[in-house]
Amino acid sequence: MQGDGVRELLATARELGCDYLENEPMRLHTTFKIGGPARVLLFPETEEQITALVQCARANGVRLLTIGNGSNLLVADKGIDAAVLVMDKHFSAVTVKGDTIFAQAGASLMKVCRTALEHSLTGLEFAYGIPGTVGGAVYMNAGAYGGEMKDVLASVDVLTQDLEIKTIPAAELNLGYRYSSIPEKGYIVLGATLQLKKGNIAEIRGRMAELAEQRRAKQPLQYPSAGSTFKRPEGYFAGKLVQDAGLKGKTIGGAQVSEKHSGFLINIGGATAQDILDLIAFCQKEVKDKFGVTLETEVKIVGEE
Repeated sequence: MQGDGVRELLATARELGCDYLENEPMRLHTTFKIGGPARVLLFPETEEQITALVQCARANGVRLLTIGNGSNLLVADKGIDAAVLVMDKHFSAVTVKGDTIFAQAGASLMKVCRTALEHSLTGLEFAYGIPGTVGGAVYMNAGAYGGEMKDVLASVDVLTQDLEIKTIPAAELNLGYRYSSIPEKGYIVLGATLQLKKGNIAEIRGRMAELAEQRRAKQPLQYPSAGSTFKRPEGYFAGKLVQDAGLKGKTIGGAQVSEKHSGFLINIGGATAQDILDLIAFCQKEVKDKFGVTLETEVKIVGEE
């Protein structure tokens, strides 16, 4: 990354009053607790700051990566030679109007689910417990327990490649299983409007509690992970394939196939990104050899090789 470009970007951040960190370990900003340093982390609080930072980065040849709370992210051990735009609690306002909720990209799904509960709004219960942000959830059409973001998403506010802020109807995002057209269009998600329905607060609370208990019972929540490591292959369940291949508990370095849920690769202590990558590759090879099924990663892998 060009040093002059970084200096310009940091000068712009200071002028905007935007918080930043230099050479910050990404293990402190991912749920895997893994990852080398990023050249710069930026923590914008407004759409104006985001637009100005993106414009400055492009003008000065600085590579820019946008993340939420790092819940679906594996960062390489050498880190990221880039500026990282962090959409987190600094940019996380949630507002309710009738039976719709607008949430900025950095709002956690837990926060939005609790807001829906407080206003007796139903439809988002499936997302309770997903450890991500609204921006990331929209970006990948996150889902669980039979629900997906596309079921409740009305529209998304984005910053386009032309640095215009636009509201895009959900129907134009080609939402599918763990997919949206947002990456290929180069959009940066700023916020999302969710269309919910009035419901019974006791029933909503009960469903959320039920799903939370299922997560505790079935998922290795006590260990750092990035959630489900592999996408669900058509006609199969990734975790069952890994388990049936005899890989439950398989360990490489500090990385392990969870003994509680084989769809999760976990950091049992001191795991490196390479440990995780080697274990991913091992699982893919064994499943392919035994069942002829190709496992694709759901977790996003970024950084220097």
